[in-house]
Amino acid sequence: MDKIRMPNPIAELDGDEMTRILWRQIKDILLLPFVELNTEYYDLSLPHRDETDDEVTLEAAKAIRRLKVGVKCATITPNTGRMTEYNLKRMYKSPNATLRAYLDGTVFRTPILAPGIKPVIPRWEAPITVARHAYGDIYKAVEMCVEEKGKAELVFTSEGGKEQRETIFDFDSPGVIQGMHNRRDSIESFARACFEYALSVKQDLWFSAKDTISKTYDEEFKRVFESVFASDYKARFEEAGIVYFYTLIDDAVARAVRSKGGFVWAMKNYDGDVMSDMISAAFGSLALMSSVLVSPDGCFEYEASHGTVTRHYYRYLKGEKTSTNPIATLWAWTGALRKRGELDGLSDLAGFADSVERAALRTIADGVMTGDMAALCENGAAGVDSETFLKEIAKRVSA
Repeated sequence: MDKIRMPNPIAELDGDEMTRILWRQIKDILLLPFVELNTEYYDLSLPHRDETDDEVTLEAAKAIRRLKVGVKCATITPNTGRMTEYNLKRMYKSPNATLRAYLDGTVFRTPILAPGIKPVIPRWEAPITVARHAYGDIYKAVEMCVEEKGKAELVFTSEGGKEQRETIFDFDSPGVIQGMHNRRDSIESFARACFEYALSVKQDLWFSAKDTISKTYDEEFKRVFESVFASDYKARFEEAGIVYFYTLIDDAVARAVRSKGGFVWAMKNYDGDVMSDMISAAFGSLALMSSVLVSPDGCFEYEASHGTVTRHYYRYLKGEKTSTNPIATLWAWTGALRKRGELDGLSDLAGFADSVERAALRTIADGVMTGDMAALCENGAAGVDSETFLKEIAKRVSA
């Protein structure tokens, strides 16, 4: 059959370790046989980031803004162990943090409901989407160690020379200091993205923070959300029959556990990072979680929400077959292709993305799945290796 044409490219951000292997397998088995794949390729593997002094990550971010759509493989954020393992020049920051800061977007992560895999929490009947602010907080923090007595201060000097000072702590022994920030315009963009997303899926929106403790920082988030909602979204939410409310994050956790799911949960950057992992694990695993970064100017970056599956990669290097779940990475590709199709008016490309997802879910329903899914599945299915699983999906796409 004729391949589906794709005149305009998407930004393709390759990654590391086992997910890099899956990336190539997905392209070879499920995409290239059906689509004239058109991408601008950026190698975000850790060795290439080191070779380019991480300039490649910024170039990739610029490409996403220019092309409006990007798809990203999982990447390594190095720690001291990785510094030694890869002989790096310096400790590079998270590529995701760089991309999110440049695009100033909101990350929406939603569990992928697979046949036969039920949530750990029996009350959950529908997915919970985590809306994570993707700018600032600890991901752009400045830190230092202090080794002697002294006073730590928070100082802001205005452009006109006016100073504001607050004492952080009077140290009488060694310690650590961290300073983080956010921007009001970024918080407002976050709020608007969350309200728009909730309206698009017609689900209630929760926003949680800790303004009782963080009486300035978190209070600003709460205030901006309430202001934007009151001025631009209250009537639209009422018309759609959905609600917005703010609550403390500890209360939100308790409410979420008792809920039936089916809502959008907005959180600050770190809170969303942690809780999206909890939500994904409760619904199945991080490998069964879709993730998309949406920027205020209409850019979309799709990615897998899990890591590079290092343990499987070391086995792969020994020549072993691995049963690594490719669903989240596959959904990143289908999300990007669908969005390219929607933006360009290519119904066949968007329809292909839908058909791949349906074929994947049919494959799982037929009892063919990777080992991690088989362990969660009520039907007691046996796991197959990743390549076999992808080939089975391909059979159902072409059937």
